[in-house]
Amino acid sequence: MRVEIDNDSGFCFGVVTAITKAEEELEKSGTLFCLGDIVHNSDEVQRLAQKGLTVITHSELEKLHNVKVLLRAHGEPPSTYDTARHNGVEIIDATCPVVLRLQQRIKQSFNTDETERPQIVIYGKKGHAEVNGLVGQTNGQAIVVESVEEIDKIDFTRPIALYSQTTKSLDGFREVIDCIKKRLAPGVKFESYDTICRQVANRVEKIRRFASNHNVILFVAGKKSSNGKVLYANCLEENPRTYLISNASEIDLSWFSDAETVGICGATSTPRWLMEQVRDRIEDLNNNHKMI
Repeated sequence: MRVEIDNDSGFCFGVVTAITKAEEELEKSGTLFCLGDIVHNSDEVQRLAQKGLTVITHSELEKLHNVKVLLRAHGEPPSTYDTARHNGVEIIDATCPVVLRLQQRIKQSFNTDETERPQIVIYGKKGHAEVNGLVGQTNGQAIVVESVEEIDKIDFTRPIALYSQTTKSLDGFREVIDCIKKRLAPGVKFESYDTICRQVANRVEKIRRFASNHNVILFVAGKKSSNGKVLYANCLEENPRTYLISNASEIDLSWFSDAETVGICGATSTPRWLMEQVRDRIEDLNNNHKMI
C-alpha cells in the first residue's frame, strides 16, 4: 500500500512566521506569552508549551506587566496594542502581512468623513480572531455576515464597502457580492474588495485533486480549525472515503480495507510533523500486516 503526504498541505506562510518568531524567543529566554492559541492545532500548541509558550486570554493580558507577548498571525484590534502599551508589555507582532494590509484598508475606509463613510461589511466568521481584529479597526461598527442569509443586516439604501476574511472561500464571497448587487437601491455606491489569501484559496482545487487520486484520505486538522472544516468538506465531497483525525492515535484499521493508496493532507494550521506521524503509523501497521 502506497502512502503519500500532500505537499501543498500544512502551515501557510503566516503561521510559519508566527511559530518561527515564537521559537526564536523561546530559545533566547525560555518563556513567552501568546495571546490565544498560536495556531488552531492542539498538538502544535502542546509542543510549544513544552518549550515555554504560555497561552493567555485578553482578560489575562490586562493583568500582565513588563513581559513579552506574541500576537499570532490572525491579528488583533487596536485595543490590544493600547493595553500592551499601558502595561509595559513588549509585543512580538506576528500578524500575517495579508491580514495587516486588510486591517489598514478597513481602517482607512472607516476613517473617511462620516458623511461619506460607507457601511463596512465583512464576509467572515463572527467571533473569529481575525474578524475581531478587523471589526476593531471600525470601533466595532463593521457588519459581519457569515453567509447570504445574513445580508439583511445591511442597509441597501446607503453606500457599502465589502471586505472578506482572508481565509473565506472565493465562491462564497462572490455569492455575497451578487446578492448585495440585486438588493442595492438605485444609484447607491457599492464597492467590494477581494481580500482573500490566494495561498489558502487555491488549496481547495489542489486538495480536491489530491483526494481524487487516492483510495483513502486521512485529513489531519485540529477541531478548532475553520480552514480545516472547509478543506475536509471538499475532500469528503471528492472522495467519500475521507476521514477527519486530529493525530495518529485516532486511526481506525477498518478504513483501509482493499486500499492500494492512502493520501494524507491537512489544514493551513496542521504541522508537517503531525502528518508525518500519521504516515509513519500507517506504514508501521501495514508493514506488520495489521491492516484489515
